Amino acid sequence: MRSYLHSVPRSIGAGHDAADPNEETHPMPMIQVRYVTPAPRPELRGAIAALAARLGRECLSKDPGVTAVLVEPADPQGWFVAGRRPAVEDGKAAFWLDIKITAGTNTKGETAAFVRAAFDGMAALLGPLHEESYVLVHAVDGDAYGYGGRTQNARWAAANPG
Repeated sequence: MRSYLHSVPRSIGAGHDAADPNEETHPMPMIQVRYVTPAPRPELRGAIAALAARLGRECLSKDPGVTAVLVEPADPQGWFVAGRRPAVEDGKAAFWLDIKITAGTNTKGETAAFVRAAFDGMAALLGPLHEESYVLVHAVDGDAYGYGGRTQNARWAAANPG
């Protein structure tokens, strides 16, 4: 039987101790990526999804077996930065990557490494990027986040009775 919990020991500073339910949690992210390119490139969707899941595993120790990724190309006419359309007027791609993880499962260094790797990886896939391409890592409380009808903290409690 496959284990749905994964130990993620972290030393992330004051306030975290062995009784913290976020110290052992199933690392499952939801990742959303919107992107715009100067010319339509629908073949990018699979490559972007694979990149996001791989970086979640490599940088944040997230389980790719339960990582959900939604990739959506955006209309270049509707993507604006400082009043300009980067794909239309500047010939640059842009993206917004939003990942939701359980709070307390990653250090600041791991999160920073994910943000850098995501920007670099997207530049490699999309070509020249507008500087205002964003990565947002939502570290969500384990009582407010879950899948399959159970919160992350409920999963932890079931695996750690008493």
